[in-house]
Amino acid sequence: MKEERQKVLVIGLVWPEPNATAAGIRTMQILQFFIDFGASVTFASTASKTPYTAELEDKSVHTSTIKLNDPGFSEFLVALQPTIVVFDRFLTEEQFGWKVAEIVPNALRIVDTQDLHSLRNSRENALKEGAV
Repeated sequence: MKEERQKVLVIGLVWPEPNATAAGIRTMQILQFFIDFGASVTFASTASKTPYTAELEDKSVHTSTIKLNDPGFSEFLVALQPTIVVFDRFLTEEQFGWKVAEIVPNALRIVDTQDLHSLRNSRENALKEGAV
């Protein structure tokens, strides 16, 4: 029996800019991981692309612009039927996670923690105070 190819949807607050931000580099690493895994990968965002936005199509990543609280997002999920959904930060999970759970309840949902600056700051302060 042939195993079906995984369909991965990555939802980003902004489009990845690997030449401008560390978060952009991290997002590209995540996309490349799933490509190397053999998955069909789609990246979606509500943001506008900038001159620094990575050319995702050149990396075989499908792209889509989505809107918050829009019925088109439900239609997008129904058509795509992702098996894995990655949210690039907690905010995107809060915005779209409930709809993903409703439309594709069996999809594995992953929240990337690249934006946990407060945790990094707390660890730094703990080190300075000798608590670690």
